[in-house]
Amino acid sequence: MAIRDERYTHVQEFHIWSLSFKQTDVVELCFLMERRGTTVYPFRLLELLDCRLSEWSMKRLGKALATSYLTTLCLDYTLVGQEGLKGLLSGGLGSGQICSLSLCYCGLGSWSGTLLASLLTNGPVRELYINGNDLQCEGAIELLRPVAENSQKLAEIQNSTTSIKDETEAISQRNNITSSRRKKAKKKGKKTKKKSEKSKSGPDSSGGPRLEKLHMFDNSIDNSGTEGPSQLAQFLELLCILVKFSSQLTELDLGENHIGEDGGKMISEALRERQAAKLPSIKIEVSTRMSTETFGAILRSAKELKSGKKKRRAKGKMK
Repeated sequence: MAIRDERYTHVQEFHIWSLSFKQTDVVELCFLMERRGTTVYPFRLLELLDCRLSEWSMKRLGKALATSYLTTLCLDYTLVGQEGLKGLLSGGLGSGQICSLSLCYCGLGSWSGTLLASLLTNGPVRELYINGNDLQCEGAIELLRPVAENSQKLAEIQNSTTSIKDETEAISQRNNITSSRRKKAKKKGKKTKKKSEKSKSGPDSSGGPRLEKLHMFDNSIDNSGTEGPSQLAQFLELLCILVKFSSQLTELDLGENHIGEDGGKMISEALRERQAAKLPSIKIEVSTRMSTETFGAILRSAKELKSGKKKRRAKGKMK
């Protein structure tokens, strides 16, 4: 490649569109990504848009990502498929530094939920874009379950820690009522310092799988099918847990997934509980297939999300 020939080490982004990769092309690309040899290329972003990659290529790419500087990987409109996604993961995608992963219109089905959940659980990915796939309720449930459960667990730990601190402070104040002002001021200073130190050494809120941005626009998440209503209810339950308890969540795109009036009310209630808990506001998009009142209530409790990824939809959804 010209980049290697010229030893150009200042490039940080690599964009490749509509290319059918040969095996030798993949090997050359991976050599550029990997941190080895006398010349290191500090790529931070790799975009392979509408490209053709074999299963072997996916696995080789995953291996390179595990030892690269990359933090963002975009494979939009590149047919990944089940074996391709398995190849990326087995190659080592989850053990690298990728924190933003985009797999929009990549032919992902309900089977991908478990694989993506494993990636979130074992890797640093915090931004996931999977617009235009076909996860359906089944895949979305598997994807959300570990993230929602972890968010709830961390919230419970945080609340428990806060309660213990408040109780300890109350007892300490009662024991010091008869102390002199000078002594009380001195102890208060020490207590404030200890409180600050404890808060720094408290439970790590970043532990376990979590998401800051989740975009799953147009993924056939609705109540269709024989188990549709029950699966949709299960998906919404997990989603609401995430909304209510995750302090890291900043963006949620559910557009063109027809969750209905009841689903809209559940999300609206979860957003109100989030506000009551004084968690940061999130940007959200949902389908308009619900009453104007419910849709308006959602937008009053959150900020409207305007995503640019869904606009590039020339090929349609690949299944």
